[in-house]
Amino acid sequence: MELTERQTTAHEIHRLQESLWTTAFSEWQSGVLPTPECLAKARQSLPASLPEEGTGFQSIQKHILNDIVPAFNGGSISPNYYGFVTGGATPAALFADHVVSTYDQNVQVHIPSHSIVTDVEFNALGLLADLLRLERTIWQNGTFTTGGTASNILGLALGREFVLKAAAERKGVSISSVGESGLFETIQAAGLTGVQVLTTLPHSSLGKAAGVLGIGRANVRAIPRDKNCLLFDYDQLEKELAQADKATIVAVSCGEVNTGQFATRGSEELRRLRALCDRYGAWMHVDGAFGIFGRVLDDSAEFAAIRQGCEGIELADSIAGDGHKLLNVPYDCGFFLCRHPEIASNVFQNANAAYLTSSSAQDHGPSIPSPLNIGLENSRRFRALPAYASLLSYGKHGYRNMLQRQIRLARLVAGWLFHHPDYVALPEAPSEEELVQQVYMVVLFRAKDQTLNRDLAGKINATSKMFVSGTVWDGQPACRIAISNWRVDEKRDFEIIKSVLEDVAGL
Repeated sequence: MELTERQTTAHEIHRLQESLWTTAFSEWQSGVLPTPECLAKARQSLPASLPEEGTGFQSIQKHILNDIVPAFNGGSISPNYYGFVTGGATPAALFADHVVSTYDQNVQVHIPSHSIVTDVEFNALGLLADLLRLERTIWQNGTFTTGGTASNILGLALGREFVLKAAAERKGVSISSVGESGLFETIQAAGLTGVQVLTTLPHSSLGKAAGVLGIGRANVRAIPRDKNCLLFDYDQLEKELAQADKATIVAVSCGEVNTGQFATRGSEELRRLRALCDRYGAWMHVDGAFGIFGRVLDDSAEFAAIRQGCEGIELADSIAGDGHKLLNVPYDCGFFLCRHPEIASNVFQNANAAYLTSSSAQDHGPSIPSPLNIGLENSRRFRALPAYASLLSYGKHGYRNMLQRQIRLARLVAGWLFHHPDYVALPEAPSEEELVQQVYMVVLFRAKDQTLNRDLAGKINATSKMFVSGTVWDGQPACRIAISNWRVDEKRDFEIIKSVLEDVAGL
C-alpha cells in the first residue's frame, strides 16, 4: 500500500524517536550529570560567529548529537535525577511532542474547518479534569501554558480583576476592566490602596507573578500559623481580609516546594477559606504545582494525609498546575483551570483584531473559545498533544500506580533517614510514623555535621549517581530529593540512594 505524505512523516517521526531514545538511554546509564570533559567539549564547539555559508543538515545533526547532547544533564531521562520536581517524558508524551514539532500547529484560533487542534486541547482539559477528580462542567474551562509560573500569572490576573470589581461594587462604584483602564486608575476608582496576596510559604513563582502584574512582590504576604508552617492562621487571615483599603487574593499552596506538604488538611479547611473569601470579596487561587496530583490516589489509609491535603480544592476560583512535573510530559506544559470563564475572556480578549475572530458557524460540538482570548499568548505550539497522549496512554490507574511508586520510594528514604546517625529528616517529627505519613514525594534532610552539611548537595551530586537540590530550611542548608519520574523503581532506586548517602557520610 502506498504511504501518504502524512503517513510517511509519521514513520520518520517514529524512527527519529527511536534514535533519540537510544542515545538518551546510553546517556542515562553514564550518569545523571555530564562529565567536565563533555561540558568543556560542548562549550568549545559553540561557534564564535554565524558562518557565511551554512554547514548543512548532516553536519549540524552530528554537532548536536556528538557535542551538545553529551553535555545535557539527565533531568528527564534518569529516574535518579531528584532536582526541581523535574518529572520525565512518558513514551506517549515524547512521541506526541515530536508530532507537535513536525506539524507545528498554531493552536490559538478556533476555526473548526481549519484544524482539529483546538478540539484536542479542549478534550485534553476534560481528560485532565477527570484525572484530578474535578467536575468537567465547571473545570474544563482553561488553557495549557508554558508552566506553573505562567499559570500563576493567569490566576492572579483573573483574581486581580475580580477583587477590584468586587471592592468597587461594595462602595457603589462602577469600573471597567484593569486591562482597559489600567491598574493605578482602577485601584484609585475603587478607593483602594492596592491588592494583596495572602498565602503561606509561597513558591517563588507567585512572587514573580505579583511583580509582573503590578501587584508587587512585597504584597505577597505569608499568614502562617507558626514559623515554617504551611497552615493558615485563620484569625490573622480574617483581619487582613477585613482591611477596607485592600483587595485580596488568597493563594493556597497545594504542595510546598521544600517539603511537598500542603497548606490545608481536609475539605473543612477549604470550606472555611471559601466562606472567608465570599464574605470579603476575595479570590481563592490554588497553586497546584505537583500537589494537586495527590487527587489521583485511592482511598486506602496509606495515603490518607496526602488526599486530605488535596481535598476541597474544587471550591477554589482558579487552579494552576505543572504538566512537566507529575503528569510526566515534556517541558513547556503547564495548565490553568478556572470556574469563571467570562473573567478570563474579559482579561485576555484581543481588542480590535478582526482577523483573530473565531469562525464557529460550522462547529456542531461543544462551545470552544479561541485560546488566544483566555491566555497570555496569541501564538504558541500545540503543547496539549503530549498531555492528551499520555493521559490516554496511562489512564487513571496508570497515573495512580506511577504516583504510588514515587510516594513509597520517598517514604522509604524518609524512614531510613529518620534513624540514620549522620542525617536529620525534615521537618523534624517525634516519630518515624508521623514523619512518613506527611511525606508526599519530596524528602527534605540535612547532615548533622555542620561542615558536611555546608556542601552536602555538592558532594552528593559529584557522584553523578543521583542529583539533589540544595535548599534552605529554618535558616540552615538542606537537601531535597524530589521523586517525580515515571521510571521510578522502589527497590532499585532506594538502594542507589542509600549507597550514595552512606558513602557521602563516610567521606
